[in-house]
Amino acid sequence: MPVQITIIGLGQVGAAMGLALAAHKDSVYCVGHDKDFSIERAAQQKGVVDKTEHNLPRAVQDAQLVLLALPVHQMRETLEFIAPDLMPGAVVVDTSPFKSEVANWARGILPRGCHYVGLVPTIAADFLNETGAGLDSAKADLFKNSIFLVDAPSGTPGEALQLVTNLAGFVGATVMIADIRESDGLMASTYLLPQLVSAALVNATMNQPGWKEARKVAERAYHAATFVQDDPESLKMFSLHNRENAVRVLNTMISSLVELRDEIEDGSEEAVKSLLQAAHRNREEWLNDRFSAAWADKKAPPLEKIPLKERLLGTMFGKSPKDKK
Repeated sequence: MPVQITIIGLGQVGAAMGLALAAHKDSVYCVGHDKDFSIERAAQQKGVVDKTEHNLPRAVQDAQLVLLALPVHQMRETLEFIAPDLMPGAVVVDTSPFKSEVANWARGILPRGCHYVGLVPTIAADFLNETGAGLDSAKADLFKNSIFLVDAPSGTPGEALQLVTNLAGFVGATVMIADIRESDGLMASTYLLPQLVSAALVNATMNQPGWKEARKVAERAYHAATFVQDDPESLKMFSLHNRENAVRVLNTMISSLVELRDEIEDGSEEAVKSLLQAAHRNREEWLNDRFSAAWADKKAPPLEKIPLKERLLGTMFGKSPKDKK
């Protein structure tokens, strides 16, 4: 009998997960839920899920794995709403980029016997230039050769962690197991800081005299540097829930700006050139690594050799509740 995975939130991440699993309907049965009924209908038409269920308690009651692909400000309320209807042993996974606060909510809300595991997905290098975030931007290979951070609170059963690890591998990602604090620190540098800097750049330019004229000539560089993907509510929560990390990376950024400013002010041609060349070189190296996925273990046996149901479920759901008992 196929295993039920319920995906709550059918935006880019949730829908891409569903599309990646859609080729294996013999082993996985995907139920989708979104607060927007029209998105649910469109997701089913696109083959993202096998079934949609607008009633949230019914959507999760038979799910062995519940994937929360939601904005962080909707996470706590959703956990509270689904908790009474989760089946014993269910694993709840969230895709928020920051985990400390979500893990605290899950610890206090999920019933005994259910487990929380954090998942931080990243998209494949081929899609870095794409800016879409909704259902229409979802693709089955969105996560191919990318890295997923997997964060499990202390005491999480190994079987629950393995279930999430195998799921990430099946959608094409390489897993990096991380401590929650370590994960939040990494994401502060690569996810939060660029968006805060982008917001600061907008405020530093649009709130200044001369913007009325400057806006007429702002083009590609300004557009690229001021793109902020997250809505203000989520970005606020990420910043305040991770104040220590946010302040740390902002201080590092300020120091880097001050160094560059001082060299420009001193008219030091070689120093300015050296700083800019280093930035260009480092970015190129990162992009090369990202596209080649050089960190992936090429010698690992291909996942396709292991039956999906066995990989996805391991021993956690391989037996009926009666057999386990």
